[in-house]
Amino acid sequence: MKVKIFETKHEMGKVAAEEAARILVNTIKEKGEAVFVAATGASQFEFLENLTSISSIDWSKTAMFHLDEYVGIPETHPASFRKYLKERLINKVHPGSVYLINGDAEDPESECERLSRIISEKEIDVAFVGIGENGHLAFNDPPADFDTEKPYIVVELDEACRRQQLGEGWFKSLDEVPRRAISMSIKQIMKSRNIICTVPDSRKAQAVKDCLEGDISPEHPASILRKHKSAFLFLDKNSAKLLERGKYA
Repeated sequence: MKVKIFETKHEMGKVAAEEAARILVNTIKEKGEAVFVAATGASQFEFLENLTSISSIDWSKTAMFHLDEYVGIPETHPASFRKYLKERLINKVHPGSVYLINGDAEDPESECERLSRIISEKEIDVAFVGIGENGHLAFNDPPADFDTEKPYIVVELDEACRRQQLGEGWFKSLDEVPRRAISMSIKQIMKSRNIICTVPDSRKAQAVKDCLEGDISPEHPASILRKHKSAFLFLDKNSAKLLERGKYA
């Protein structure tokens, strides 16, 4: 995994977006289509703002999968990740195909099976992800399931994860934060040919340290990225502040 540290999250988002664009453009040239996975949350703001402004990407030749979504909230809810992706990505660039997670489906397990059937027929060229304050990757909270072969799974959200969502301003109270979500599994994320992980802000510093300098473990779900052959971790100086000095030049 390649680690890059920047002075500001704005610079981090710009360089991460340039790397993402390079992968998408090259893949379209090679294969005629690029398949990507989009994440949400505050960590993706600068990245998506920069990515959607890059004119060299032929978005009509892309297919987009959705990383995770809460169970039981409608798309109209302020915290809906479908709403987020439509506002910050889909309605701006119009990918050729979009596969969103229906979080308020009557049967979340059936929704996982529907999406799993679709994604199993695709090769993911690049996944855009972040790292949670508890070290989660997508909504795979610790201890994450590193073994399931299912592409999409229903997961229980731990309190640290739910408090993060509250702290980012998506909900008015902890009780409002859903306790379950549909998430892309760890193994499915790791099947991506490339992974771009953007992690700004000091509140993520301990998780970054645990995932980079601790054991590769389900207790630190994003630590698994260290096993990927083409993963890029983009940090700002605040999220990198607890890392061993000089180790990540």
